[in-house]
Amino acid sequence: MNITTVGIDLAKSIFSLHGVDALGQVLLRRTVRRGQLRELIAKLPPCRIGMETGSGAHQWARDSQALGHEVKLMSPRFVAPYRHGGKNDGNDAEAICEAVRRPNMRFVPVKSLEQQAVLCLHRVHKGFVEERTATLNRIRGLLAEFGFVIARRSNVVRRAVPVLLDQLPVFTARCLRDLLEHVRVLDERIKEYGREIAQHARTDARAQLIQRRMGIGPMTASAYVANLGDGAEFKNGRQVVAWLGMVPKQYSTGGKARLGQITRRGDRYLRTLLILGARSVLQRASQQSDPFSKWALALRERRGYHRACVAIAAKNARVAWAMLQGREPRVA
Repeated sequence: MNITTVGIDLAKSIFSLHGVDALGQVLLRRTVRRGQLRELIAKLPPCRIGMETGSGAHQWARDSQALGHEVKLMSPRFVAPYRHGGKNDGNDAEAICEAVRRPNMRFVPVKSLEQQAVLCLHRVHKGFVEERTATLNRIRGLLAEFGFVIARRSNVVRRAVPVLLDQLPVFTARCLRDLLEHVRVLDERIKEYGREIAQHARTDARAQLIQRRMGIGPMTASAYVANLGDGAEFKNGRQVVAWLGMVPKQYSTGGKARLGQITRRGDRYLRTLLILGARSVLQRASQQSDPFSKWALALRERRGYHRACVAIAAKNARVAWAMLQGREPRVA
């Protein structure tokens, strides 16, 4: 019989493959180098290929799809229970092969080249913002060493440094000037990348569509589309919310439900953007009279501010998915 399922353990240089037929009989167990992997995949009959998410996984998935295979990506957390024996490349490939055959396995959408390119903009933009914050905090720390305690606000630090330079040693003043100049350069880069992301949100029809939803702006819309594409991998909006980690942890037994904090799985960046959008909804809700704003205010009164933010973000994630599927969401 022909190989129907293959598990590939991805790595930097050495890749392990484990292939079985429809009855689960092992027909392939091999280790190859990076330069040999594509040639080997091309020789395989059209089959289902499983891989764990990680560096290069989406590129390998696209290459394999171009060769006529069905590719499924999985979180390593879901693959680990299927591993038998110790952890090594061969056992990992076998576990991947076993996991991808499970009918209830949860898969990760394969991102297109365009999606990954847009995500690069978001990741670098986020990195520049974090670097700017770290640099401003470094300036505050250096000033505190000389007895000048500055508030955390960015504008306060920017105004205080030029005034205090004459009161500091020469070497310290030079360091602070360089750090402040670095902050200025980061400001320009952040604005530049922000404009690129806003341009993507204006030109992508899917991003324009979900921006009709209150609480989803250009940044969130661009990141949402870049992560989910058209969302075809998900059966419903609840799966999207669970994938984003905005559902409560559950430890239930004996018929008694015990729910904890949200799981915080999935993409932290996108989840943060959705929750920040939910905060803006609550800020404007008291001046609005639409059903969504009334629901958000009632939820805040009933469950508190932070739970309301998560609930609003989860609803927006579900509604955005429905809009991408061509469904008309309900009013609230």
